Amino acid sequence: MSRILMLFVAAMLVAGLPVESGFAQSGAPAFDVEQASRAYIDTLQGAELEKSNNYFEGGYWLILWGAIVGILVDFLILQSRLSARFRDWAERVTSRKWLQPALYALPYVIAGFLITLPWTIYTDFFREQQYDLMSQAFGGWFGEQMIGLVISLIMFSLLIMAIFAVIRRAPKTWWLWGTGVISIFLFIGMMLGPVFISPLFNDYQEMAEGPMRDRIVAMAAEYDIPADNIYVFDQSKQHKRISANVSGIGPTIRISLNDNLLERTDPEEVAAVMGHELGHYVLGHTWRTIFILALIIGFGLFVIARLAPRLIERHGARWGIRNMSDPAAIPLLSLILTAYFFAATPALNSLVRITESDADQFGLDSAREPDGFAEVSMRLSEYRKIEPGPIEEMLFFDHPSGATRVRMAMQWKADNVENPVIQNPGKLEQE
Repeated sequence: MSRILMLFVAAMLVAGLPVESGFAQSGAPAFDVEQASRAYIDTLQGAELEKSNNYFEGGYWLILWGAIVGILVDFLILQSRLSARFRDWAERVTSRKWLQPALYALPYVIAGFLITLPWTIYTDFFREQQYDLMSQAFGGWFGEQMIGLVISLIMFSLLIMAIFAVIRRAPKTWWLWGTGVISIFLFIGMMLGPVFISPLFNDYQEMAEGPMRDRIVAMAAEYDIPADNIYVFDQSKQHKRISANVSGIGPTIRISLNDNLLERTDPEEVAAVMGHELGHYVLGHTWRTIFILALIIGFGLFVIARLAPRLIERHGARWGIRNMSDPAAIPLLSLILTAYFFAATPALNSLVRITESDADQFGLDSAREPDGFAEVSMRLSEYRKIEPGPIEEMLFFDHPSGATRVRMAMQWKADNVENPVIQNPGKLEQE
């Protein structure tokens, strides 16, 4: 008998199986990953399931209609020669070529904001209210839209000024240098956003001392992540979504949790979310995302560099556009880029989804809370379709679906927890 046992152990070692797991569950019921997953997935049923599916599937059409609205607005600004008038105004204000694109950007951004305002009000306010995802009154929401408009005026003006400086100096290869310019702006936004922009919309307070903060500090310390600044921000005034992030670079690094996460979830769920967010930092996802986005944007600028001159040569007189270095060409460049990004939506979604999946795996390994991870994945189903088809998930999901995440958590549990048992989560609270 002992010889048979030794042969069995040797065979397990050769096969790469953990010896302990071969005996630990003897006498214990087998852990079925799919059954354990369904215990969570099936907590969303009936009217709540239908509401979640309708909200998310409606977003598929918003991708299309949003692109169409953006293209039509730019086309209207071109056809009405508003663009040429904005350029003429900028030239009257200053004779400095380098400053004219920045001045042009001011009326262009304001005009785009006003023309699309009815669409924005419907998609970002009334539709959110319809699905009980909006906490703000219209006045508060519109006030934040105005703050966003001011930020757009500043950032877009600086970006356009830099891009057109490149176009004037390198008319043949401007798209390549322009990609570098946009990458720099992405980096600056990453540096300054958490410190100067986010507090314009929410109040950030240091997280109170206690067991939850201690656990976050310990998790961060395990991976040498600075945890001197841990903030809680009041996003419940805007909506009910749970959220957290690790943001910034160098001295601006901060860990932020919204109040919904702390008030609507259990400590195990908070740990699971923070493990995921720490994963983004440790795995260098910000830098990887900037690099891949730069490649995607660079190809888009290359497309513009090939199409825009031909369109200007053919229609420029009617639109009042002189050449590629004319700021009046901005709506044309925007129109082409909007169409390009619409076509690239599946690629952009896949980029984010793969990154999020990597962070999910890291979060499971660091927090070791598979059931907490499954529970918080189900809470996200308030506004994300829980169980799409594989092609649907690939095309439209910029995060793994709830079902995918729950199955990942239960598979991790099966692989890493001794004598795992199937939980009966019951009906999760959906305040």
